Amino acid sequence: MREENSANGGGLFESVWRDVRYGFRVLRRSPGFTLAAVVTLALGIGANTAIFSVIYGVLLRPLPYHEGDRLVVVRQQARLNHANSLGFSPKEFFDYRDQNQTMESMVEHHSMNFILYGRDEPERVQTGVVSANFFDVLGVKPLLGRSFTPEDERQGGEAVLMLSYKYWQRSHNGDPNIVGRVFRMNNRPHTVIGVLPPIPEYPSESDVYMPTVNCPFRSSPQTIENRQARLLSVVFGRLKPGVTQAQAQSDIDKIAGNLQTTYPDVYPKNIGYAAQVDGLGEALTQQARPTFLILLATTGLVLLIACANVANLNLARVLRRQPEIAMRTALGASRGRLVRQMLTESTLLSLGGGVVGVLLASWGLPLLTSFAGRFTNRTAEIGIDSSVLLFALLLSVGTGLIFGLLPALSFGKNAKQSLAAALKEDGGRSTAAGKNRVRAVLTVAQVAISFTLLIGAGLMLRSLIKLQRVDPGFNPENTLVMRLAPNWSRFINNDPNNPNAATAQYAAYFQRLLERVNRQPGVAEAAVSSTYPLNPAGITRGPNTVSILVEGRPQADGQAAPQVDARAVSPAYFRAVGVPLLRGRAFAESDNVDAPQVSIVNEAAARHRWGSEDPVGKRVSFDNGRTWVTVVGVVGNVRQYGLDKEPADEIYGPVAQLAFGQFLVVKTKGDPSAMSKSLRDAVHEVDSETAVDQVRTLQQVLDESVASPRLTAWLLGLFAVVALVITAAGISGVMALAVTQRTREIGIRLALGASRARIVTMIMRQGMALVVAGLVLGVAGALTLNGLIASLLYATPGADPVTFAAVSCLLMLVAGAACFIPSLRATAIDPMLTLRRE
Repeated sequence: MREENSANGGGLFESVWRDVRYGFRVLRRSPGFTLAAVVTLALGIGANTAIFSVIYGVLLRPLPYHEGDRLVVVRQQARLNHANSLGFSPKEFFDYRDQNQTMESMVEHHSMNFILYGRDEPERVQTGVVSANFFDVLGVKPLLGRSFTPEDERQGGEAVLMLSYKYWQRSHNGDPNIVGRVFRMNNRPHTVIGVLPPIPEYPSESDVYMPTVNCPFRSSPQTIENRQARLLSVVFGRLKPGVTQAQAQSDIDKIAGNLQTTYPDVYPKNIGYAAQVDGLGEALTQQARPTFLILLATTGLVLLIACANVANLNLARVLRRQPEIAMRTALGASRGRLVRQMLTESTLLSLGGGVVGVLLASWGLPLLTSFAGRFTNRTAEIGIDSSVLLFALLLSVGTGLIFGLLPALSFGKNAKQSLAAALKEDGGRSTAAGKNRVRAVLTVAQVAISFTLLIGAGLMLRSLIKLQRVDPGFNPENTLVMRLAPNWSRFINNDPNNPNAATAQYAAYFQRLLERVNRQPGVAEAAVSSTYPLNPAGITRGPNTVSILVEGRPQADGQAAPQVDARAVSPAYFRAVGVPLLRGRAFAESDNVDAPQVSIVNEAAARHRWGSEDPVGKRVSFDNGRTWVTVVGVVGNVRQYGLDKEPADEIYGPVAQLAFGQFLVVKTKGDPSAMSKSLRDAVHEVDSETAVDQVRTLQQVLDESVASPRLTAWLLGLFAVVALVITAAGISGVMALAVTQRTREIGIRLALGASRARIVTMIMRQGMALVVAGLVLGVAGALTLNGLIASLLYATPGADPVTFAAVSCLLMLVAGAACFIPSLRATAIDPMLTLRRE
């Protein structure tokens, strides 16, 4: 009765502590099992902890703003033209701000690039132009100094700046004395008044912030008075207490309808003007959510495989411990006592796996954080903190209960009935059949889940291969691009009698620049453009969509106006990036501000707007017929916004006529990277105030454009391989135990003349039957998963036969190898020794 008395003696804590100490002793006696279980669980728990830390930091953690759930983002849209973020003009912003009834405050934001002087070299800084109360509305307190005040928005007042945390650290090494320093921007001094804390910035990250009054474009009378000068990219609002997002949307819809009624010429019905209200948290994470949830589901499946594997190992231990179970039962231990002991041991294993898993998660977190940065600006909030550690603890305990439950329930089952048999060498055989069925079910489940994950990874790989084979429409070989930022304030037109003065100055600047670059040894072609193919900023922002009127093709009432993606390029641009000229001519140096306006369209626009007609010589208008632009050429289609995106209708105009260009594109005769410094020097020879950054080759740009799907495929593939390895180990372990249990049978068969090949076939058939059953179930699981990842695939069906066939063959080969090793051990059984034991 000593076992029962021990169980009942002392308090609950003492009893549990006894179980823990005994569990440690038992696990120390089985170091191989303990190591295998801890490593297997660490892989599953570590993967889930790492992904959860990303999901918690990006999707679940409250916004680092005061009452961030009341913050909303308002976007103006042209829905019939599929423009989801049209921007606001100052006049439109004033209307929405002053007329709404549901928002406590509304503030504006737009992004500009300006040159900051006062350091060693001119520096191009991404500048957020915001209302003076912008950070007050967001509820952000500066880390250093002060925020903007109404006084800072007074016309003629001192120009001030606030620095973002990242820029302060990157460019000023976190200088604590930065407040009060004076820099020059837009031909006037600007004083730093504060530094922001590390916050997620939307819609894009800025280096510095300025009040609207200090922006020469936003504060110009032409911008303020023009209702269609949609300079403001987004508007932020703070809802009044108790107001829902739906109520705010209804309020904004009413204002939008009133504006369309009041200004029908500005808001024609065939454009579909509207304003959309979204929560700031949703706006920050909408691109990240699908991918991260798929990764969480994937790691969850990996953990299930790990649980099934360790449960199988535990069931095997239960068989080997039948004598111990029977003895403890005979001494008075209840079944509940034995179940509790088994669950304690399982929990100890899972806690060990959790500790190792957290270490693995912290090791892999930098990679995941970098990956997350492709989808959201909230990466600064990713980390392993108390919430993530609590998740890991709960996951570890839950995992221990899951994989320990079946073995625990069977731990004391039939113990009294098997006591006599347990004392024999083959004891416990009578209880093995039920456990074998459980192990078979767990093995089938492992194979099914592994197959599902492999199919998902295989589809992503197939999609990536197809994506990388897509013709981008341009030739990236030996082409370098760099962003230029001259002092834009020099090109603001203040002469009302000469509206083209600024355009002429702008064109002359780029003409001098191109002449100097073309003299550089090793340069084959040089051009200036407003953007370039697969520009990351362009992919994020989307097409520069404008409405056009095609001469001779009037729009029916209510029909959406044709939309094209507008770009500005210099004459050599198409040769520099390798876009073929299909018909007509390229731009010439004579296509300047004094010449008739001309344009070039791509093949998609020619087909959609003119059908079988040749568009060369036809005319389009950007201002509803007041002025006309002649099409002089047709060029090939380019996938500007992603290899997975079909080419948009595009129209190109000469830089000399449109007065806009911010990228230098150079085709070189040799390695373009080797010329980056000399080209930068050439730019500074023309204008020392021009800042140069974002220097990269077009090949690098092309490779970067598929980095996100490549990393997603890599992560899914990594988790699938981990699952496959765990599954293979589980199959091998189950078959090894099966060989041990069938030692007597195999010995008798060998003694009766069975060949060793027949024994191998028998064992292989037993194992492969489980694998085939798992494959059948895995097909259903794979088809379900494919529906979840369909949005991530390019030109790859969810039931792709090549992927299913390849994964089936791979899994059969790996599983066959896992079964073959134990089957070879079966042939080494000595039949005479087996018969003597009988």
